[in-house]
Amino acid sequence: MNTMSQPGSYHYRVVDVFTERSLEGNPLAVFPDALGLDDTTMQKIARELNLSETTFVTPSNRADCAVNVRIFTPSRELVFAGHPTIGTSFVLLDEGIVPKASERFMLEEKVGPVPVRVEMGERPLIWLTTPLIRAGRSYDPKLCAQALGLQPDDLLDVAPQVMSAGTPAAFVALKDQAAVDRAWLDSAGMAVFREGATEPVCVFVFAPTAAGAYSRMFAPEYGIIEDPATGAATGPLAAFMLQHNLVAGSDGARFISEQGVMMGRRSILHVQLHGERGADGIEVGGYVTPVAEAIMKL
Repeated sequence: MNTMSQPGSYHYRVVDVFTERSLEGNPLAVFPDALGLDDTTMQKIARELNLSETTFVTPSNRADCAVNVRIFTPSRELVFAGHPTIGTSFVLLDEGIVPKASERFMLEEKVGPVPVRVEMGERPLIWLTTPLIRAGRSYDPKLCAQALGLQPDDLLDVAPQVMSAGTPAAFVALKDQAAVDRAWLDSAGMAVFREGATEPVCVFVFAPTAAGAYSRMFAPEYGIIEDPATGAATGPLAAFMLQHNLVAGSDGARFISEQGVMMGRRSILHVQLHGERGADGIEVGGYVTPVAEAIMKL
């Protein structure tokens, strides 16, 4: 396809992130040259495409960053998100905006510079370094169980808690995959997690597995009923699991979070710890599969 956009038209790519197979993982639209689009139009485009996120690339004002990346859900802009960071990085490399041989570079996002590392192979495994993770309020487990349509004994003996690397999420640890699959969240249930919150909150349910975790993510306040893969929450997930000894924490340890299965969009999110218990950083990585490219005329 000729990717040279005419005035009033914008070339964009659609990629599936955290998967090696098309039509799985989390789809993302990337506008690799978004100069000329204002904030309102970016938000309207994200609503039009109606994917979990859409990204818009413009030149960075920082000498240490390759480009600036704006991230929008159908209803609002995010300061940071994982699958948009990894999917946009793939497109930047594939389009030659970042040299294809680059193994390390940084993207400017609202949260600040986000380091990206490319693990070369038959296909690139793209890693991001999770921004600073902050812990927030804890919840009553019984109220959380009720909010999710579960029984109290479906939860592990771990207090649900908000963790955030830019997008706050309430993490609820469940005993097994079956409990994760049964969980659901309506507006009444969401009110339990919203009480006392000053910004939108997502709800992340998971069960520890031999490989790492089996997960689901609900984000209705971002216009996303359920998210197939949530890279921004996976670093905090790792921190939460480490805090409660639900996963091994040795330097260099790797594990995965399997997400999106109930949606028919199985996603595999890789985690690597740097330093004992991730003290020197937590990376989240994934493969990316290109599925479409098009021109949007405005």
